[in-house]
This record gives sequence, structure tokens and C-alpha cells, in this order.
Amino acid sequence: MTNKCKKCLLLEAGEEKSFKTVNDYINNLDDSLKVNNEAYNQRLELCRSCDYLLAGMCRKCGCYVEIRAILKDKHCANFDDMKW
Repeated sequence: MTNKCKKCLLLEAGEEKSFKTVNDYINNLDDSLKVNNEAYNQRLELCRSCDYLLAGMCRKCGCYVEIRAILKDKHCANFDDMKW
């Protein structure tokens, strides 16, 4: 049995099927809804450092952080200590 990374994004946590679904969803979003790659990567790095990250999901709101981080109209769900 392999220990999966719990404080990681989906693919790093060994969640290949979920990653593919999320990635397909992101790729099908209109570009006007998405932040640029630099902002996306910065948001994901902040999520990686958050105690609420658990295997690609935010325990504060239950979202997949890769989806929340790509959307222009979303922000960090941790209202007590917003990361982005």
C-alpha cells in the first residue's frame, strides 16, 4: 500500500481519475472566465501551503482547488485568513 500525499493537489495526491475530470472541465472553460497562468500557479502555490488542503480539495468549502483557483470570480474560501 502506497501512502498518498494528503497535502497536495489532485495529481500529486494520486487522484488520477479526479485530476482528469477536473482538468477536462478546466480545459473546456471559456478563457474569459479564467485567470492567467501566472495567477493560477500563484494561487495553487498558496493553496499548497494551506492547512485546509487535503488531497486536492479544500476542507473549508469542499471544492477542488484547481477549479476554484482558475476562476476569475472566485477567491480563497478561508475568510479568516484569505490566501488570495
